[in-house]
Amino acid sequence: MSTLDLTPEKVVAGGEALARDPDGRVVLVEGTIPGERVRVEIFNAKKSFARGRVLEVLEPSPDRVEPPCRHVAEGCGGCGWQHIAAAAQPGYRRDIVVDALTRLARIPDAESLVGAPVVLPDEDFRTSVRVLMVKGRPAFRRAYSHDPVLVDSCLVAHPLIETLLADAKFDAVKEAEIRCGARTGERLVIAFPTTRYLVLPDDVVTIGADDLESGKTAMFAEEAAGRRWRISATSFFQTRADGADALAELVCAAVPDTAETVVDLYAGVGLFAGTVAGSGRSVIAVEGNPAAVKDARHNLAADDVKVERADVSRWEPVPADVVIADPTRAGLGAEVVEHIVATDAARVVLVACDAAALGRDVGLLQAGGYTLSSATPVDLFPHTSHVEVVAVLDRS
Repeated sequence: MSTLDLTPEKVVAGGEALARDPDGRVVLVEGTIPGERVRVEIFNAKKSFARGRVLEVLEPSPDRVEPPCRHVAEGCGGCGWQHIAAAAQPGYRRDIVVDALTRLARIPDAESLVGAPVVLPDEDFRTSVRVLMVKGRPAFRRAYSHDPVLVDSCLVAHPLIETLLADAKFDAVKEAEIRCGARTGERLVIAFPTTRYLVLPDDVVTIGADDLESGKTAMFAEEAAGRRWRISATSFFQTRADGADALAELVCAAVPDTAETVVDLYAGVGLFAGTVAGSGRSVIAVEGNPAAVKDARHNLAADDVKVERADVSRWEPVPADVVIADPTRAGLGAEVVEHIVATDAARVVLVACDAAALGRDVGLLQAGGYTLSSATPVDLFPHTSHVEVVAVLDRS
């Protein structure tokens, strides 16, 4: 493997920093910060680009710090940006959004359209974690590996989860998903493959993957956006309550008072549909996960919302004034964008959890006749390169 001394120019989607070698070839570097001088080991070299990792920091950035979590030094790969000062991270995540919209959506003035990030607390916030188990003890994966790193604490996990990481025994469990309601105090553990030998505090609701396969279910509750939400074990909900608040507020503000019909695609348990419902407005919530559909119907029973169970890619478009879409990390894709365009909605509110997918989807929506009006990063995932974005697009 060869080594190079490089000065990265910027961060890009995925969290790597982009540098150039003496021949001008792009080199994507893990573990560095734009502007600092680093010695890099190249581990993947192609004709048009290469990838490398930092061997030595020759001239550190003012934003470089010692990772605040001791498990990073032990190899834990859960938080890839702990070498960057927490206060500086939101700016770099915004840069990733600007870069994705510039390169992938080909928006020349993207810098002026991306607002200041909504910054949230950077510790003790995460209400959902997935952990490996090694002889009954929790572990996260080593950086760039599937190997486990035993942990008894987590900088970003909510205290309701961290106490289980520190004290609980997960005998005969290979993996577990631990979820909690930060504002309700309720906790849920999904054990893989079974809960047969699992012993946890009495307040923790448990269910095994074997139980889920047989049709059983379990649930917990969270409070966000001013109301209480029932969430089943296999239903998605944002990984922090204050993040759900922030996203719901931005989405609600983006829906004009004059909008009479709103479609909420990938509606989950009903967060956005419930937030924008009311004042005689007709809201259609579309969701493909059966458990989430049941949750949404329960959560929105008192609202004027029609909950439809459908794969969004097969959903039959209907006329709408506004379409809200909160897809998975993969984004919308061309087929779903065609459905959105077919609604003839005057406005699309896109909630994206991946900057590259955001860039691709905005490009597709632009080709369908929409123009990006604004994009607001929301800092749901401190100490990582991930960023949530609420983008507002209007029909040209």
